[in-house]
Amino acid sequence: ATAAMMFPIGLSIVSHLSTQPIARQPRFRRFATTLMLITAFGASIGGMATPIGTPPNLIGVGMLRELVGAPVSFFRWMVMGVPISLALYITLAAGFWLVGARGLQLPEGTAGVVQRELDRLGPVGRGERHVMIAFFITVLLWVLPGLLSLAGLRESAFGRAYEASMPEAAAALTGAILLFVLPVDWRQRRFTLSWAEAVRIDWGTVLLFGGGLALGSLTFSTGLAASIGSAVTHWVPTHSALPFTILFTCFAALLSELTSNTASASLVVPGAIAVSRAAGIDPIVPALGAT
Repeated sequence: ATAAMMFPIGLSIVSHLSTQPIARQPRFRRFATTLMLITAFGASIGGMATPIGTPPNLIGVGMLRELVGAPVSFFRWMVMGVPISLALYITLAAGFWLVGARGLQLPEGTAGVVQRELDRLGPVGRGERHVMIAFFITVLLWVLPGLLSLAGLRESAFGRAYEASMPEAAAALTGAILLFVLPVDWRQRRFTLSWAEAVRIDWGTVLLFGGGLALGSLTFSTGLAASIGSAVTHWVPTHSALPFTILFTCFAALLSELTSNTASASLVVPGAIAVSRAAGIDPIVPALGAT
């Protein structure tokens, strides 16, 4: 979804610059290609920062909770995911500049053109404000347990009551409900999100996510996971977390080149958990590496 939104923005930049003298520079074609590719790479990198950034994150968190009994909170994931995403972003930006932007000079007056386009868009509308409100409320509900932990209040009466009454799924539903009830035009009964728009959401991803969790649970309940775990541990030279993390991370990366990331996580994460258990090591790190 992020790439789909960013691609036309990048394309409009390239279209505008192609009419300027910069288009005659030898590196411009490479710059245009790299600008389009960076949207895809950037979306993949940003997807690692939060549990909801991409479906494999939800699958990994769900399997760790269901199969290992190790819940990974929204805030705890961000403590790990945000630094990784920032480091990869710096690498991507540096590579983008070296390959596609170094030596190019933007035409004079570019800032003025951008400002005129912004002015043409006009002020932020009521629907846009409502989406921002719902978004920030949802994120606040997700990260509040982590903030309470930092403040030493997670075990307080309020902290325990909040975690019991507002799990992460309820926080997400709260944001969704807000979109349905915040009005854009009350007289015409128009709200921020209509059901006609909601039915166009890719609900197949949700079914794929649920199917992945079911597949992971079945590999354990049928004994398949234990068999795979015993077989793999025989040919791994040492029983520590590092080789298993490398093994399943590489395997997940290779498998995701042939099938979707969501399907790969559904297949690899249960195996990582099973093999780690058979080897007597903590399965969290290998499972997160595969995720």
